[in-house]
Amino acid sequence: MFTEKLQPFIDRYNEINTLLSSPEIASDIARMTDLSKEQSGLSALVEKAKLYIDTFNAIAENKELLSDSELGDLAKEELVELEPMLSSLEAEIKILMLPKDKNDDKNIILELRAGAGGDEAALFVADIFRMYSRYAERVGWKIEIISSSDGTAGGYKELIAQISGDAVYAKLKYDAGIHRVQRVPDTETQGRVHTSTITVAVIPEVDDIEIDIKPSDIKMDVYRSSGCGGQSVNTTDSAVRLTHIPTGIVAAIQDEKSQHKNKAKAMKVLKARVYEAELEKQLAQTSNQRKIQVGTGARSEKIRTYNYPQNRLTDHRIGLTLYALDDIMNNGNLDLVFEPLIAHARAEAIQEAGL
Repeated sequence: MFTEKLQPFIDRYNEINTLLSSPEIASDIARMTDLSKEQSGLSALVEKAKLYIDTFNAIAENKELLSDSELGDLAKEELVELEPMLSSLEAEIKILMLPKDKNDDKNIILELRAGAGGDEAALFVADIFRMYSRYAERVGWKIEIISSSDGTAGGYKELIAQISGDAVYAKLKYDAGIHRVQRVPDTETQGRVHTSTITVAVIPEVDDIEIDIKPSDIKMDVYRSSGCGGQSVNTTDSAVRLTHIPTGIVAAIQDEKSQHKNKAKAMKVLKARVYEAELEKQLAQTSNQRKIQVGTGARSEKIRTYNYPQNRLTDHRIGLTLYALDDIMNNGNLDLVFEPLIAHARAEAIQEAGL
């Protein structure tokens, strides 16, 4: 019975309330903070659980009254209202019962890289970045470019940006992978459709508490910044390349004129990449989690096609096809894509959890 699955959450919530009022916890700030966070995470679930149990009991009571000559009709009317409410509550509660991704509320490091297609791929990097920027404007996120490398005919060979705001990783984590574009390039004289690809990486930003990189594990190289064609754009060794020796992961930044600023940015990117590598290792060990996350983080996985001649966007993981590419690319209306992805991931997670 579903009500039996809810009682442990209510019991734990009540237990936390008791603990928080005890003198022992009041003198332990760290423990009090942890319990308060746990309580806050349970509050919405417990509120819905109590309402579900009350509704469930009310339905049982009304069913017993159906045969009553005086109250039967009234009971029938109440059941018409209560039974759909119970189904709706159950669906909401199942979502609330799912384990929360600890990274969902984090800001991210977004990395876009041109793949197959040369100049056209670099141009598409710029288009995809503009798409994310437009979406950020819609939802109130902030985007800051950390590093970029220009393409020879425009666009970017590589672009790294920080996106800050409410639940950034929760929305963008399903966008990691290979994005394919099909369109007629401006340089195409015979009107042929070309196919190009770019790689999107979505990495949760981490702080020093979550990942501890020892200074002795980092090798730092400095060099002069260079622009397109390799020409020097700075007369000092301001560019910084950091290498995490244990993993071989590298972060290089040259956008700032200050070596100190470049080093700070490179360290932020390096920590995020090392953290991502650890997440990948954990996901590989938990195959069902990989399935649940709709391919999150697999940079080699082709996830989406943007077909300009047909104004079509296709997400290959869930079979989603939208004929609204212009709205998505020009206006950043990415909720058309995000909402079905999130719903699909939740449905898989509920099935995996046996709820």
